[in-house]
Amino acid sequence: MTMAIPQRLHKTIKKHPEIKWTEIARQAMQKTAEVLEAETNPLRAYTYKRLVEEGEDAEKLFEF
Repeated sequence: MTMAIPQRLHKTIKKHPEIKWTEIARQAMQKTAEVLEAETNPLRAYTYKRLVEEGEDAEKLFEF
């Protein structure tokens, strides 16, 4: 996959080669995909709504 990013972001990424940027992108895409899938499943939609309200500390409560 190829991705276009702003030059300013590219410069910041290049300054930090110790960070696994592809992993960060993968995780962000995975979370977005899960939210999109949740829109078709009422229980998952409710779960994500509560997760957003309660924060990341509540994430383990909602594992499926």
